[in-house]
Amino acid sequence: MAEQRKDEPGKGQMTVEEAGRKGGHIGGEHTRDKYGPEFYSEIGHKGGQRVRELIEEGKQSEGEGGGGQGQKR
Repeated sequence: MAEQRKDEPGKGQMTVEEAGRKGGHIGGEHTRDKYGPEFYSEIGHKGGQRVRELIEEGKQSEGEGGGGQGQKR
């Protein structure tokens, strides 16, 4: 649960949760401005390729040893 402020509102203090949210938002904007939309497209593509590789590895390992889980119904 979020930490409650003990001081009056407007004193310039924030909770750890608020600070983390603010830092994440600012960091995301900085990354967007620095690298642009192509960056996100590229890392998404790389992630998709990695998932494809992992699926293929899983299929190959099932074919080699049977997996030990029995047949699917």
